[in-house]
Amino acid sequence: MKVAIVTDKPRAKYLPTEEGLLEDKQKKKTVAELKQVLSKKYDCIDLVLDDNIVGKLRREKVDLVFNLCNGIQGESRISQLPAILEYAGIPYTSSSPLGHGLAYNKIYSCKIFKQSDISTPDFTYVYNIKELKNMNLKFPVLVKPKDEGSSRGIDEGSLVFDVSSLKSKVQKELRVYNPPIMLTEYIEGREFTVGVVGNGEDTSVLPILEIDFSKIPAHLSKFYSFEVKSHYADKTIYHVPARLDQNTKELIEKTAIKAYNSLGMRDYARVDFRLKDGVPYVLEVNSLPGLKRGHSDICKMAEACEIGYDGLILKIVESAMKRYLSHYELEDESV
Repeated sequence: MKVAIVTDKPRAKYLPTEEGLLEDKQKKKTVAELKQVLSKKYDCIDLVLDDNIVGKLRREKVDLVFNLCNGIQGESRISQLPAILEYAGIPYTSSSPLGHGLAYNKIYSCKIFKQSDISTPDFTYVYNIKELKNMNLKFPVLVKPKDEGSSRGIDEGSLVFDVSSLKSKVQKELRVYNPPIMLTEYIEGREFTVGVVGNGEDTSVLPILEIDFSKIPAHLSKFYSFEVKSHYADKTIYHVPARLDQNTKELIEKTAIKAYNSLGMRDYARVDFRLKDGVPYVLEVNSLPGLKRGHSDICKMAEACEIGYDGLILKIVESAMKRYLSHYELEDESV
């Protein structure tokens, strides 16, 4: 079987900040690590998404695309490669265009969580600062882009405590990110993230990871901001498996799978939580979490159990192939 790892062109041109540069660097490293793992079992190549991607995949006679594309431009950029591959009839890993779109747009995903009786912070969204007059959230409020991942757009200034700071932050976000800008209730509590892998009855969770901010410098807010991720990783403590009693552990796992299924996730994703008064609040679902060995959260979870990094990557491929084989078998039965 031939697998093609497909990733984006560099994004620094479109996001010319430290965030964009770091994203490009991590993506390049991840491609090399995935290729090393997949080449042990499959014929593996790597390609960059461009206007000719379908032709390249067909010339290379690729059986499966390992999708690493968040996209470059547009509000639905994370769905672009899956949509192209579906049109071309080329199998790929991870979620469908719709699943990615729902998870990536945190406004839509949080609406679905509310409708699915999944606890999530109260939220609203604004297209301009005039709409802040109608905001009914209590301070402090977390300001963030509706459609970014890996803490892009979430920095130390994102947690605001008054109207003046809120207006300033929203104006800044609107200059960089797609409107509307999301405002959420800040949940003061312990932070966890859960890796979910598989589909249907084969869906399972990896060991829960707790992100401990107790050693972060006092002047920083205790949440997973870009500064914490990029500059204070050595001060962030990761407990995996997390320090939880059995009942709370099972509740978080059950909620993670429910959130995963509510958005139609496939093959793998990561669900982020804050725990307050025994209630796990789903913050978001990352439908295409980072896969950098030893660095990305879902990789830390896999490395803390018998699956390991190699096993995680191979399990993602196996889940995707099994999903496609099941689909083809159902089509054959209906003929």
